[in-house]
Amino acid sequence: MKLTLTKKPKGVTIIDGFPGMGLIGTIAMEYLVDHLKTEQIGSVEVEEAPAMVAVHEGRVIEPISIHYNKEYNLVLVHAISAGKGLGWKISETIRDLAQQLQAKEIVSLEGVGSPEMTENSNIFYFTTNTKRTKALDLIAKPLKEGIIVGSTGALMAREKKIPFTALFAETHSNLPDSKAAASVIKALDAYLGLKVDPKPLLKQAEEFEKKLKGLMEKSQEAHQIAKKKKLSYVG
Repeated sequence: MKLTLTKKPKGVTIIDGFPGMGLIGTIAMEYLVDHLKTEQIGSVEVEEAPAMVAVHEGRVIEPISIHYNKEYNLVLVHAISAGKGLGWKISETIRDLAQQLQAKEIVSLEGVGSPEMTENSNIFYFTTNTKRTKALDLIAKPLKEGIIVGSTGALMAREKKIPFTALFAETHSNLPDSKAAASVIKALDAYLGLKVDPKPLLKQAEEFEKKLKGLMEKSQEAHQIAKKKKLSYVG
């Protein structure tokens, strides 16, 4: 795993989001990169991950890219693919990045499973920064129970030197959950004061849900047609 940086701003806040439950981290980071004025300042090469890039609006998006926002002195780690079982290695890379940039805090955005469908996604937090618990209590609930996998779990276990905070959006599905991602962005905005409007992401969530509903209906229709054909062959 190779970290490459073209710029090294100091005293930054690092925000990362990796593919996980509901793709919360990936969706949120994509939205932040698009809606904040950022420039790409680096990338992470992961030999164990599949050779894959995404193309968005004519530009190549690397599996793990690093972006800088000067206004808020933020470094955003955006990941569309990180390989399986590499949480410990990725967390080491995040810690290396934080040390090189003398980061004042690392914030991870993640999804956490919910057994029920709810209209609004609950937000939970974990932090090693005891000075910020009062601020976090205003926007989220402390995470009391749960199993956290991947780089976020590894950072929770290992990061002791640099203040670390994780924000978890409750999601009931492994399908992309833009509503939950919008909720975590709203919480992040309140925590860091970024002035990022999550409403466009909520609109995107509504459009996605309509598409998903249509796909489910078509899938059900196809199932019924196949069932009728099978019965006609048998009968």
